[in-house]
Amino acid sequence: MQVRAKHKLCRRIGTCIWGSPKCPSAKRPYKAGPHGKTGQKELSTFAELLLEKQKLKAFYAMTEAQLRLAYQEAKRSKVQTDFKLLRNLEFRLSSVVYRGGLAPTIFAAKQYVTHRHIRIDGKIVNRPSYVVKPGQVISINVEKDPAIASMAKNVNCEVPAYFQLDKDNCKVTIAREPVPGEIPTNVEVMRVVEFYAR
Repeated sequence: MQVRAKHKLCRRIGTCIWGSPKCPSAKRPYKAGPHGKTGQKELSTFAELLLEKQKLKAFYAMTEAQLRLAYQEAKRSKVQTDFKLLRNLEFRLSSVVYRGGLAPTIFAAKQYVTHRHIRIDGKIVNRPSYVVKPGQVISINVEKDPAIASMAKNVNCEVPAYFQLDKDNCKVTIAREPVPGEIPTNVEVMRVVEFYAR
């Protein structure tokens, strides 16, 4: 039941938010329910903005309060708000563990962090919301956490260019800052900014 709930939004939009081939939307790319195939109707502008916000929130496994706080912080920056928001979300510790190839899902990444399996520059950090910086090294202690390290080595994903993955040693280095348009996501972040700017 819990696993299906994570992919509820995927069924609604007809494709998996995280690109998982095991997602229920792969077999049934339409809304759940008896009218799922025939009940598709045109969305209002507000509904479209809301949907993009929900997609971004689900993609990074955040709460509404966390996403709103991230937006407010990005808005105060001198950098373009949509890019700054996406950059900050991408550099959250849980996101780096997932996108860097150390965890199979964003939910597993959050669990690794909260259960104290993740280190930053050798020190344990158990806050998924911690924002990492270029040059920092995120790792799993292979000797102390052999089961987690073994799972990390079996993760198969495409790692963005601004992360450097050392799979054998279960380490991800933040190589550099991403450039606008480089962060891979299926969300129109500008619409999320428009939603909060209403």
